[in-house]
Amino acid sequence: MEMKTDGMDKSVQVSAKEGYSIRAMREEDYAAVHALWERIHGFALRSIDDSEEGIRRFIRRNPGCSIVAETNGRIIGTILCGHDGRTATFYHVCVDEDFRRLGIGKKMVVAAMQALKEEKINTITLIAFTNNEVGNAFWNGIGWQKRSDANQYNFKLNEENIIAFTK
Repeated sequence: MEMKTDGMDKSVQVSAKEGYSIRAMREEDYAAVHALWERIHGFALRSIDDSEEGIRRFIRRNPGCSIVAETNGRIIGTILCGHDGRTATFYHVCVDEDFRRLGIGKKMVVAAMQALKEEKINTITLIAFTNNEVGNAFWNGIGWQKRSDANQYNFKLNEENIIAFTK
C-alpha cells in the first residue's frame, strides 16, 4: 500500500484488482457517510454530534484524519478520527456488512494512523461497546489492547445530544 499526500487530502491508492480506495473524508461526503452509518446493525448515532453540522465541524477541526473507503463512488467504510494534539480518538469505525473480511477496515486504520503520525500523535483510543462482538473481535485481531487499568467516564454537557441505535 502506498501513501500519497496532496495537501490536506491524504489518500491511499489501492490496486484496481481490490476494487476500492481509501482516502481522507471530506465534508461533502456527509450524506453518503451518514447513510452507511444508518445501514450498520446496532450503530450508535448522536443527534447533534453526528448531524451534518457536527460532522463538518469535526472534519474542519481535524483535517485529513478521518478516513473513508469507497468503491465505484459508494462509501463502504469510515473512521471518524480526531485529536487534541496529544491523543487521538477513533469514532464510527465501520465497514458495510457486504464488504467485511476483505481487509478494508485494517487498511483504513493504517491510513488514519499514518495521518496521525504526520501530526506527531503517539496514542490512539477508541470505545467499542461491550456487546459489539464484531468490533471487539476486529480490534483484538489486529493487535489493539483492551485496557484494564482505566475506567471510561462521560459527563453530558448537552442533554439534547441523544444517542439512538440503528436496527
